[in-house]
Amino acid sequence: MLPTPNRVLAHTGARYPIVQAPMGWIARFPLASAVSRAGGLGIIETSSGETANCQAEITKMAATGLPFGVNLPIRFLKDDAMLRFVCDSGVKFVTTSAGSPAKFIAPLKSAGITVYHAVPTVETALKCVDAGIDGLVVEGAEGGGFKNPEEVSTLVLLQAIRARADVPMIAAGGIVDGRGMAAAFALGAEAVQMGTRFVCSAESPVHDNFKQAIIQAGDTGTWVLNKKASPCIRALKSQRTAAIHEAGVMPPDTFHGIQRVYFDGDMEAAPALAGQSAGLITGVKTTQQIIDEMVAGFFETTARMGQMAQARSFG
Repeated sequence: MLPTPNRVLAHTGARYPIVQAPMGWIARFPLASAVSRAGGLGIIETSSGETANCQAEITKMAATGLPFGVNLPIRFLKDDAMLRFVCDSGVKFVTTSAGSPAKFIAPLKSAGITVYHAVPTVETALKCVDAGIDGLVVEGAEGGGFKNPEEVSTLVLLQAIRARADVPMIAAGGIVDGRGMAAAFALGAEAVQMGTRFVCSAESPVHDNFKQAIIQAGDTGTWVLNKKASPCIRALKSQRTAAIHEAGVMPPDTFHGIQRVYFDGDMEAAPALAGQSAGLITGVKTTQQIIDEMVAGFFETTARMGQMAQARSFG
C-alpha cells in the first residue's frame, strides 16, 4: 500500500510538517524566516494590531520565496485592512483564530488561499468544517497564550475531532520534540505547531530573561488565569501572575507592559505567555537544531513503533 500524502505539506509547501505559532510581536520576519529556511512553516502574526508593521513583515517574507503563512485573529482585527492586504499580497496559507471564520473563508479562498482555523473544542471544529474550512489547528489546553476556559487536552481533542471529521489537523499544545510529534500523528494529526519551543530559540527576538524563565519552569511552571472572564490565558508563574491567580481575575491594564516582558526582560511587567511544554525545554537552540532534532526523533519513534507492530509486540 502506498503511503497517504500529507495534506498539510501539500497545503503549505513546507518541507516538514512543523509550524511556528503566531505569537504577537514575536512571530515576525527574523523568527518566521528562520523557521521556513530550516524546513518548517513560519507564520507572521497580526495580533499585535500594528497593521502597517505586520504588512511590511509579510512583504519581506514574500520576497524570500520561502513558504510561509499569516495568522488573522478575527476578534483583534480593527477593520478589514489586513484581510484585504493578505488577499492581494500573494499569501498562500492563512490560519484564522479568535472568532468565527465564516465571513473570512469566502474572500480568502477566492484569493486562492488555503485556510485553517484554530479550535479548542470539538463543537467549534465541526462548525468550521461545515463552514468550508480547509483544515484545523487543534489547540489543546497545554498551549500558552489565549485559551478556552473549559480545558481540553491535545491528547483528547485530536482523537475526538478525528472521530468526527476527516480534515487535516495541525496539533498544538505540549509539543516540543519528535516524540511529541509522533504522538500527535498517532492521534490523527498531520503536522504540529509550536510556540513556546520557538520562543526559546536563538532566532527568537525576545529577551534572554524570557528564554531563561522558560528553561527554568518545571512541568507545573504555568497557570491558567482569568477563567471566569475574558481573555483566559496560560502564562508562566511569577509574582504578577500569582497575584492574578489569587484574585481570580485580571486587571484591565494587565497586558500594557507585554512588550517590556518580551524585549526588556522585565518578567513582572505583564504575564509571560507560555505553554506547559516549558517543562520540557532545557536550553536555547537554533531553529535549525530544533527542527532537525525533531524530524530525527519523529522517525526514530515511528520506526520503533513500526517494529513493535510488525513483531506484534508491546515491548
